Amino acid sequence: MKAVILAAGIGSRIRPLTDDIHKSLLKIGDSTILYRMLTNIKDASITDVIIITGYLEEMVKTFVTENFPSLHFTFIPNEKYLETNTGYSLMLTKDAVGESDFVKFDADVVFEQAVLEKLLSHEGSTALCIDTHIHLEAEEVKVNLDEHGKVVKVGKTLNPHTAQGESIGIEKIGRDAGRLLFAELERLMQDPRNYNEYYDDSYTTLVNEGIPFYAVDITGLKWVEVDTHEDYKKAVEIFR
Repeated sequence: MKAVILAAGIGSRIRPLTDDIHKSLLKIGDSTILYRMLTNIKDASITDVIIITGYLEEMVKTFVTENFPSLHFTFIPNEKYLETNTGYSLMLTKDAVGESDFVKFDADVVFEQAVLEKLLSHEGSTALCIDTHIHLEAEEVKVNLDEHGKVVKVGKTLNPHTAQGESIGIEKIGRDAGRLLFAELERLMQDPRNYNEYYDDSYTTLVNEGIPFYAVDITGLKWVEVDTHEDYKKAVEIFR
């Protein structure tokens, strides 16, 4: 099992806080978003960490190597981070992931250890974390489930009135699913018009290809995706 952290973005919606600091290094209480994330990863006995860098990449690399010397880091630069999105960034991790299972993290998600524990302990090899008690709007990555709790569709464009919850940005991807996922991302990114696609849309492709994709309900556990100033205030309050 490896960890993949997507940390290329500039965090434009939370400026000016991110004018001279990477969003993942914003302080939450006495720690930072990335420190909390890597601590949870380390406590889950995952030692191989792949980080996609872009904006302020040297700041990120210096922080993680100084604070987590026991972890093995692979840094992959997204040199097109200003013109691409998460689908392109995730595609770049293909060779580093290899034939391993991996857990993918958006670098701006603050979460308690129990979230990762619940995901890793789920029997399904491919699964995403979902919060069902949340007000869904256009911005959230929404999830549709079948009657057995398996994922049917994932994406921002789903109808918020019929979706069962929000995907929080943490997923476990098995090796078979990974092969299909990277093949789909590489196919999409051959066309620059798809550079701004999110990885979430490719998860629906996995489902359509017959990959069992489970939802792990982490409702009630503490987590915040820090996209806006309001999110940041919420994270500071929850994790104080």
